Amino acid sequence: SAEFFLPGGPSGVLLIHGLTGTPAEMRFVGRGLHRAGFSVLGMQLAGHCGTEADLLATGWRDWYASVSVAVERLRRTVDRVFVGGLSMGAVLALAAAQDLDLDVAGLALYGTTFFYDGWAIPPIARWSFLLPAYLKLGFGAGRCFMETHPYGIRDERIRNRLAACMHSGDSAAAGLPGNPWPSLGEFFVLSRRVRRRLSDVTVPCLLMHSTEDDIASIRNAELVARRVRGPVHLVPLHNSYHMVTIDQEHDQVINRSAQFFAQIARRNKAVSATENERRLTP
Repeated sequence: SAEFFLPGGPSGVLLIHGLTGTPAEMRFVGRGLHRAGFSVLGMQLAGHCGTEADLLATGWRDWYASVSVAVERLRRTVDRVFVGGLSMGAVLALAAAQDLDLDVAGLALYGTTFFYDGWAIPPIARWSFLLPAYLKLGFGAGRCFMETHPYGIRDERIRNRLAACMHSGDSAAAGLPGNPWPSLGEFFVLSRRVRRRLSDVTVPCLLMHSTEDDIASIRNAELVARRVRGPVHLVPLHNSYHMVTIDQEHDQVINRSAQFFAQIARRNKAVSATENERRLTP
């Protein structure tokens, strides 16, 4: 398994990578949050970090089930759980907040992706949300959308290293070099389900999204900001592409996330103390 666990303080953060991605996408942020005093679990989604066949053997329900299990696992070691996600990981984080049984305290959503509408997406791929219907008709089962330049990364040095790993077949380090159509179809089913229930999200949300996102435009984050019912902080980033957790502003992503989670933890602690006081006052 490529996942990582960094035990720390009483507040825990679950970090979720994107479709065809890997926990390595979340390692910078994980280490930064751990330095700030959080316990951190960088999980691995079902079917990921292996072969394309491994991914194709899973669907959105399996990906979400692995998130639920990871939340419960982290909860056993901490007092409260926050969830952060990149790209499809942000959509899965929203799904976790919609599931009241998981009792999530807050979300950090990085490069939230409901639609592939970034500047590097070819016009034909913008119709990819129709894939579930297309696949039902029996078309496209063996096809793949290949990752292309700039691979979601503005920093040339990081981009070259990631592209080299991806094309060398090291899927645990850099993920798969393409998105199989059936997996994208599953992603769009998940995306539609989560979008429909955005008003069920009542916890605080930090949205960090690049204004230059090559994969998913900032309109994805603005949609979340409009529809969720919890407090929202939308932070536009101007010097990154899609992979904001590893690109040029990853330090800002870490600092804003740590401040955001710490603020909620303090508020929750104060509320709990007041409630206890009320119960103890005769």
